[in-house]
Amino acid sequence: MIYRRFFNVPTYRIRSPWEELHRMRQQLEQMFDDTPPQRVSAGVLPLINLTEDKDNYYVRAELPGVKGDELDIQVTGNNLAITGERKIAAEDEDARYHRREREAGTFSRMIGLPGEVDTDKVEANLENGILTIVVAKAEIAKPKQITIKS
Repeated sequence: MIYRRFFNVPTYRIRSPWEELHRMRQQLEQMFDDTPPQRVSAGVLPLINLTEDKDNYYVRAELPGVKGDELDIQVTGNNLAITGERKIAAEDEDARYHRREREAGTFSRMIGLPGEVDTDKVEANLENGILTIVVAKAEIAKPKQITIKS
């Protein structure tokens, strides 16, 4: 490679595998040079686990400090929406933060469920900051055991 550059030997379009990556990096740097730095935060969205068994879907969300009457839970089709507000007590105005990771504010989380659900059979329970929602599967979505006749 060095021999070709110094003695003008034609390369016949032979490139280093790193040239394309270098070009892409330059383009990305140019694209993001004009944008001001943005604050990165975890936000207010609750962390969610979605599991299922034969009859139900189970949604568990971490909502520490949120009361049950401050939440709005809606099920439509095969979507579940959780909306609420996380409030954090105000600090003394002379307080200096060394680390601030907890955010306050409203949140709305839409979860797509893997199959059809029965919207009449939804239960929600909030205990120790964990919201547990049990959503019954529709009869169409439940697996059917088929017997073989011989």
